[in-house]
Amino acid sequence: MTDQKNIGGRLTKAHGSLDTACNDRIFVRGLILPIAVGVYDEEQGITQKVSFTLEAAVAPSVSARGDEIAEVPSYDDLVGAVRAVVADGHINLVETVAERIADRCLKDERIVSILVRVEKLERGPEAVGVEIVRPRKTGPAVATSPLKH
Repeated sequence: MTDQKNIGGRLTKAHGSLDTACNDRIFVRGLILPIAVGVYDEEQGITQKVSFTLEAAVAPSVSARGDEIAEVPSYDDLVGAVRAVVADGHINLVETVAERIADRCLKDERIVSILVRVEKLERGPEAVGVEIVRPRKTGPAVATSPLKH
């Protein structure tokens, strides 16, 4: 008997967390960019310093056995996803920024889940923001090349 079950098409551990504990991960921490974000009047027409952290769980079938960058998702691809979302222009909510980044990262079928943290550095105390975790929604991940951002 296993301690896993299938809920809504996702393999989960019995206690409900995603079963990605044994997956390799790639990450980006401390990427700070000036972006146009915010719903309040004083946030319109300006940019704010925002910090991004991304952590992607990689499918178990993904490996760098041949020591080639094409074999694995790249942290450059994660940075590219952030830059592409930021380049689209003003977004009201940091939650929307995080969702769009997660969607772009999950286009790479080798990524099985993504954590995205978006922190405004110029509002409130040290930082305010949001952190989301999104799993791949369809089928098992396979080792295929990423979609470029």
